[in-house]
Amino acid sequence: MKHFVHKLSPRLFWDVNPNEIDEKAHCRFIIQRVLERGSLDDIRATISHYTLPFFISQAQQIRSLDPVTLAFAACLGNVKEDTFRCYSSKR
Repeated sequence: MKHFVHKLSPRLFWDVNPNEIDEKAHCRFIIQRVLERGSLDDIRATISHYTLPFFISQAQQIRSLDPVTLAFAACLGNVKEDTFRCYSSKR
């Protein structure tokens, strides 16, 4: 079976060895990269792999997201922006 991160755009993990990414232990790292730099296909694949509730719960714990990505993630999960950890660090 092909490792999950190899199914995503290679540009997402250009600075790390994708073979060393553990999709369970590094799920928040993967989700942040996909949110910030991924295509819609990458986002769909990641949600399909992890499930939308898990994807959003992990996104809510990310320390830093730019305002546009934060708004997108909140809209995607149908949750308020202020439920994200990075929201309080932006205000």
